[in-house]
Amino acid sequence: MPAPSILHVKLQIRQPIALDVDFEVQGFTALLGASGEGKSTVLKALAGLIPSLGPPFGKLPPQRRPVGYLPQGYALFPHLRAWENVAYALGGALGAQRRAALTLLQSVGLAQQAELRPAQLSGGQQQRVALARALARQPQVLLLDEPTSALDANTRDDILAELVSRMHQLSMPALAATHDASLAAMSDWVVLLSGRQVIQQGPPAEVFAHPASRSAAALLGVRNRFAARVLRHAPERGLTLLQWEEAGLPLWAPLMAACETGCLIDWAVSPDEVRLPPLKPGQLADVENPVSGRIEHLVVQGASATLALRCGEARLWLRAPLRLIKHQGLRIGSAVTVHLRAEHLMCWRR
Repeated sequence: MPAPSILHVKLQIRQPIALDVDFEVQGFTALLGASGEGKSTVLKALAGLIPSLGPPFGKLPPQRRPVGYLPQGYALFPHLRAWENVAYALGGALGAQRRAALTLLQSVGLAQQAELRPAQLSGGQQQRVALARALARQPQVLLLDEPTSALDANTRDDILAELVSRMHQLSMPALAATHDASLAAMSDWVVLLSGRQVIQQGPPAEVFAHPASRSAAALLGVRNRFAARVLRHAPERGLTLLQWEEAGLPLWAPLMAACETGCLIDWAVSPDEVRLPPLKPGQLADVENPVSGRIEHLVVQGASATLALRCGEARLWLRAPLRLIKHQGLRIGSAVTVHLRAEHLMCWRR
């Protein structure tokens, strides 16, 4: 993979919503946020479709901005063939347009589909036609608005992997506005937008492992998000004892020395880090937090399953190998005690 290209974005937007954002685009970058946070507005501002101030393109009129823009739904002309949709973005004589369009379609792996119309193409193929059309402007950066919105769940991951790989091959930075944490996980760089401001950015591995806040964890798809109060600190062990508000249970967490006793905090834990009892006894660490509850939901997904455990007023989600679930005879209604490692709890002062 080539080294990611870096673009510094610092925008001031006043209409249609007020936004001041400052972030980097590094290689394939995901701008991750909930609906209404201004993701599409940022892309439109970069493309010059709405007024804004700031680098990298703030002083250029829309027609001179070196961007390729893919709107939601791809906006292909249904009556035009694939090559004609691409040629629409090209100037010059018709013959030259066709040759250039065919070259662009070949670059995205669609040379054999050049004569087909959008209705004859799959969702992924339509996306590549739109990509070829955007590349016709020879942009310095590609802007993609919700690139997963028109994709079904069965093909989404394959199409996203292909899209990211193709942008790497082209050595072109791309900014994708999305609410899809799966796309963020495949990216080179992730920017989290919440409260109409950037709350965190960085490599996906770092951002997913260390969300900066409860809001960040929610954007990243962490389902287990709760509240707790600080009971006491054990600095000699590097731990803080919490009282889980929704379940009324004590939990050991990483040391939060800056939070006084009684302080209300937010905490979260990934479903992958909620552990069923092991197959062999004696494998539990001394900083495990036992949590007892009853299984409310059990959804089998191939060789693993997702379970929801009712713990007081809380619903705790976990994922586990199906063989472990069968070995323990677990089903809906079963009582079970799971374990949370203190080091896996992510905590933030309110």
